[in-house]
Amino acid sequence: MFAKTLLQNRPKRVITATPDTTLEEAMGILIENRIGCLPIVKTGGKLVGILGDQDIFLRVYETRGQYQSLTVKDVMKTDLIVALPEDDISYIAAVMEKNWLRCVPIIEGEAVIGIVSLRDINKTLVQSVEVDNRYLMDMLEKRDKSGDI
Repeated sequence: MFAKTLLQNRPKRVITATPDTTLEEAMGILIENRIGCLPIVKTGGKLVGILGDQDIFLRVYETRGQYQSLTVKDVMKTDLIVALPEDDISYIAAVMEKNWLRCVPIIEGEAVIGIVSLRDINKTLVQSVEVDNRYLMDMLEKRDKSGDI
C-alpha cells in the first residue's frame, strides 16, 4: 500500500502550527485534536519543522515549568525525515523504525499533505494480515470441499 492510498480516507486538512505559535498553544492543538505530532509550516504551507508531544514534555521538564515564553521554533525539530505520496507503507515503516520516529509527514512539493503515524502502520499491517488470513481460510475450505488433501 502507498502513502497516498492511506491518506485517501482522511480529512484533506492537515493540522499544523507556525514557528511563532506559543508552546502552550501547540500543546492545546495537540490535546484538542488528540494527535501526537504537529507539522510546523511557514506562511504558504512550506514544512519547516515538526513538533511532537515528547519534545514538549522534555522542554517543559528542562525549564522546570518555565516554558511560557517559548515558541514552537524554540522546540521543534528541523532535521526532518519526510515521505512522498508514492512511498510504500513498508518503506515508511522501516524508516520510522530505523530513526525512532512515531510519525512522518507526507509532502508534495514543499507542502504537507498528510501524516503517517505508527498507529496507521499498525492498522495497515493488521488489515493486511486479516486479508491474508481470510484468503488462506477460503483456500482451505475450498480444498476440503473438493476432497483434495
